[in-house]
Amino acid sequence: MANEPWPMTNDQRRHQERSLTTPTTTPPSPGSDWEIHSHQDKELVQVLGLTSSTMLVIGSMIGSGIFIVSSEIGREVGSPALLIGAWVVTGIMTIVAALSYGELAAMMPRAGGQYVYLREALGPLWGFLYGWTLFLVIQTGTIAAVGVAFGKFLGVFLPSISSSHWIVHLWKVPPIHVGPMVLGNMEVGINTQNLMAIVLTIVLSLINVLGVRTGAAIQNVFTAAKVLALAALAILGFAFARHPQAILANFHGHFWENAGLGAPHDIGGGVFVTTLTVLAVAQVGSLFSADAWNNVTFTAGEVKNPSRNLPLSLALGTGVVIALYIACNFVYLTALPFHGTDGGVTILERGITHAAEDRVATAVMTQRFGSTGGFLMAAAIMISSFGCMNGLILSGARVYYAMAKDGLFFRNVAKLHPTYKTPAISLMVQMVWTCVLCISGSYGQLLDYIIFAVLVFYILTIVGLFVLRRTHPDAVRPYKAVGYPVLPIIYIVMALFIDVVLLRYKPQYTWPGLIVVLLGIPVYYAWSRRAKVPRSLSA
Repeated sequence: MANEPWPMTNDQRRHQERSLTTPTTTPPSPGSDWEIHSHQDKELVQVLGLTSSTMLVIGSMIGSGIFIVSSEIGREVGSPALLIGAWVVTGIMTIVAALSYGELAAMMPRAGGQYVYLREALGPLWGFLYGWTLFLVIQTGTIAAVGVAFGKFLGVFLPSISSSHWIVHLWKVPPIHVGPMVLGNMEVGINTQNLMAIVLTIVLSLINVLGVRTGAAIQNVFTAAKVLALAALAILGFAFARHPQAILANFHGHFWENAGLGAPHDIGGGVFVTTLTVLAVAQVGSLFSADAWNNVTFTAGEVKNPSRNLPLSLALGTGVVIALYIACNFVYLTALPFHGTDGGVTILERGITHAAEDRVATAVMTQRFGSTGGFLMAAAIMISSFGCMNGLILSGARVYYAMAKDGLFFRNVAKLHPTYKTPAISLMVQMVWTCVLCISGSYGQLLDYIIFAVLVFYILTIVGLFVLRRTHPDAVRPYKAVGYPVLPIIYIVMALFIDVVLLRYKPQYTWPGLIVVLLGIPVYYAWSRRAKVPRSLSA
């Protein structure tokens, strides 16, 4: 078994004749990365079935974004059709990427997921840069932001929970202008709102130490609840929240308004761009709201029958979420006029584009059901945020565990709990850094800046799919990416276009994220030198 080029699941062992007797074009050398890490996931317990894996995909994707970002997207695109178009583009990209990742996940069912794919296809530096960025900003920053959103909407029921109610106020960081970017401008300390995020982070991290079954059970319950809440918003919205004024304003000859390919769109500062470009700019909100679908790959070492369940869960999970997201945006368009005014007195006057605090879903429910609708929406967002936090905490710790196994993170992070077989120290390290981000108040700013880097890593991972097809053509692939090579190429082209547009027109969203990634290069070489990483891991 030590000479197997891939860690083999039960399904793959049934095909061992094919996988072991057919030589690859470039067989792994003795002591290569393939063999060194073939034992990695055998320490973990495989308990996640198809239902739990799918719930992890759905639960990690659905946070609070879908209830809020359509307002900002509407202001950017200026057209009902383009609001839907922005979400359709997000849906296409997300599902195509998930189908491509399915091949990698079935091929390498190892803890760490995307980190492993980048490491195996492009080299350990690229895997480390992904893990570095994930730990520093992407995963921990998202956990912090979702936790604060939970506290924000808990404040609807308990007004004492607010960002203005300080327990310990340490510092007000002044705004620092760097070209088009504004850094700083944040409050450092503990208030009753971010305290809720800190408490939730600690509680859920400790619960996840008690075993992946426990974390998965919580995930299943809260994901089912949030899917029901989104479905209820869609169904109740279509059935009861439709408003004649909104339908007249958005659909009767106005749906395609300003949606022509050559139509000019103002993106601020007197800069006008075409429709395709403005759709790319709008992806900052919609892509981030549909992100984290890849988190299930981080837990691959604990998925039963991963060659079947990982690709299926990726396809099913992303498909369900994107369908719900598009349905909810149609509900918004049938319930509220698309265009509104910032100083509008009523909900209808403010419309979608100027909904109070961008809470467009809350506006829809309040418009139809009064204050009761607002309370119901706040409860739904709290449930969604809780489940999203749990999924992110559960999955993220597996990446740092995999990095530590490679000698590229703190050595103790590679240790499992002796009883529960969970990466307990990894969960604690993630917990501490998330709490630091909550106190610093920097998480929101960091997340705004990181979407560019997130897309870069998605592009590189899908490029890795092509690399592995060339370098290991005969490796066991229980599932092959649908539409290969056309669909993966389409994704790469679309994602590159979005990144180029963001570099050109929204530099404040790009350069900081790129700097965070590049800072990881000297850290990688320092860490790999200290850890004396084998040549195959440092080349």
